[in-house]
Amino acid sequence: MRVAPNPLASHWTLDPAVTFLNHGSFGACPRAVLQAQADLRARLEAEPVRLLARELEGLQDAVRQALGAFLNADPEGLTLVANATVGVNTVLANLQLAPGDEILVLDHGYAACRNAVDRVAARLDARVVVAQVPFPLVADDAVLEAMARVLTPRTRFCLIDHVTSPTALVLPLARIVPWLKARGVAVLVDGAHAPGQVAVDLTALNAEYYTGNCHKWLCAPKGAAFLHVRADRRAGFVPLITSHGMAVARTDRSRFRLEHDWTGTGDPTPWLTVPAALAWMAQLQPGGWPARQAANHALVLQARDLLCAALDVPPPAPDAMLGAMAAIPLPPLRVPPQPPSLFDPLQDHLWHAHGIEVPVMDWPSPRVRLIRISAQAYNSLDQFHFLADQLRALR
Repeated sequence: MRVAPNPLASHWTLDPAVTFLNHGSFGACPRAVLQAQADLRARLEAEPVRLLARELEGLQDAVRQALGAFLNADPEGLTLVANATVGVNTVLANLQLAPGDEILVLDHGYAACRNAVDRVAARLDARVVVAQVPFPLVADDAVLEAMARVLTPRTRFCLIDHVTSPTALVLPLARIVPWLKARGVAVLVDGAHAPGQVAVDLTALNAEYYTGNCHKWLCAPKGAAFLHVRADRRAGFVPLITSHGMAVARTDRSRFRLEHDWTGTGDPTPWLTVPAALAWMAQLQPGGWPARQAANHALVLQARDLLCAALDVPPPAPDAMLGAMAAIPLPPLRVPPQPPSLFDPLQDHLWHAHGIEVPVMDWPSPRVRLIRISAQAYNSLDQFHFLADQLRALR
């Protein structure tokens, strides 16, 4: 059954036969932004040496200026990476810890980045300490309380999400980062889901490191992300890939720029399209980015309430802890048997039977499954009504 999306969906290339409620996983790129990337690719292939060797530095500078203005960040501290997971791994590769030092993480963190933390901790003979944040929760105080329970004098470093992936919580970073700083703990914020979904002010936040994706809520092409390194942490901070910049004797650019801006031949067009994505999304409606974020937030609250009513469960988190995503605990449902798959049987059922794309995942404490919805400009409330009807039918 085809359910009408928002009229703004005409600006995207999404399959009209699919009720797409999963912008949070990989984003979706508007037609105009895809065309801007295609134009850049044509320019690249018309004269590869000109763009990659003669023009790329200036083009990257323009990207960092646009991103810096959007994030209220020092452009000199921004380096362009393929995705936030690369950003996290880059910081962890530069981490220096003594045996027995502790890395603090939350149990709401992204699994791939937790794997990276575990690997570097094993290499450095450090210890990973996990703060168990309850979900559902009634207030953001629960996050700081959980961290305080496990913080010790050996805690040196913390990896924390801005917006959690499995539970879609906007964490109170304005309180957490200075609290950790006062205790001598360096902070890496995994902002994979944050830029474009919620307001991001890196100068005010003042974390040592912040990485975020541009392909999700900024609606840039896949392969566009950034890492911001605070000024006092840039000396000696190296990229994952060592290339020509290590030995270039130039004084017109910083060593940080020379090493990070070129790590080998690749397609730079996802990064170079970021200014076009920022500008296009800003003009999509009156009020620009703040209005878009407010509209997405209002829609996801309506959608969450619809699903909670259909499932007879209370909202699992305060409204203020949500951006444009929400995760809802699922009661037992009568899901028809599904063939073996990488996905949860309910996720497969909704996709195969009804053309609904929405993630379902396990949450370990307490043991429950979550369904996570996303609200973007192309979504309509009717689409969430349709999902609620299908879930209600399985009770």
